[in-house]
Amino acid sequence: MPELPDIAVYVEALEKRILGQRLERVRIVSPFLLRTVEPAVASVEGKKVVELRRLGKRICIGVAGGNWLVLHLMIAGRLHWHGKEGGADGKPQGKGRGKASAAKVKLGGWLKASAFEFSSGTLVWTEAGSQKRASLHLAAGEDGLRELDPGGVEVLECSLEEFAAQLRLENHTLKRSLTDPRWFSGIGNAYSDEILWAAKMSPTTLTQKMKDEDVARLFEATRATLTDWISRLRAETGEGFPEKVTAFRAEMAVHGKYKQACPRCGSAIQRIAYASNETNYCATCQTGGKLLADRAFSRLLREDWPRTLEELEMKMGKKGLPPRPDRG
Repeated sequence: MPELPDIAVYVEALEKRILGQRLERVRIVSPFLLRTVEPAVASVEGKKVVELRRLGKRICIGVAGGNWLVLHLMIAGRLHWHGKEGGADGKPQGKGRGKASAAKVKLGGWLKASAFEFSSGTLVWTEAGSQKRASLHLAAGEDGLRELDPGGVEVLECSLEEFAAQLRLENHTLKRSLTDPRWFSGIGNAYSDEILWAAKMSPTTLTQKMKDEDVARLFEATRATLTDWISRLRAETGEGFPEKVTAFRAEMAVHGKYKQACPRCGSAIQRIAYASNETNYCATCQTGGKLLADRAFSRLLREDWPRTLEELEMKMGKKGLPPRPDRG
């Protein structure tokens, strides 16, 4: 699912392309996409775009007259830009590129959910997979927009004191607190893994048991991680449109890196699997060598579940585990 850094770069790319432009038409293909009846879709057509905004993991497009289109991409939703005079990324069509311009964009098929036709080009919204979770809401004014706000604190805008108060409001694990949109805005499964690795903290640490210095370290790690990834994604996108939005990136330290070497200590990255998600962490850097129970694996091993990296290495015969670095 696109998270704060991804959504921030989406918004910046859209500002360059549609701010001040007229939204001529909204074409909705997927019957699951539109989640509101009022305001009507027709109320935003023919209106000029006056503002773009991020609301948690949502993209908000404000038009003249006060109404908003609120796009929630969820896990599989992605956006694609077709410029009036260029290819699918809005750049001029070179010889042999053969990508559709805005005038040639056709909807249909299982991927395409909707298209927003602006005077400058067309924004196509696709959603892969059979579970159609992406949603489009129309909101009337700031009050309507506020109703869609889960209420999480903006970590890049709040103070340490505000962050600490929100973190300790209820006693949950760090992983749950960071990813709950009611507590913190825009952070999901991927970047919470990276934040906790940067802070050298266990995902199962309880928030109300944290010392002040630990909260301060987490605060700095959260801000640094999100800021760093916004910068990385901006550099990757350049003047184009974000087309490589993914939760799994080669440069990430732990997320999606199960059994790979930790870039800091060389130990194998571990995981906690639950439902369709998993949390990745480094036991050496984050839990003092303790393995956190992975449901999928511990069900098989039952009472033989290893409690430390050393026990795991003995049980696995060190198979599949990368060598630890020579600390010499």
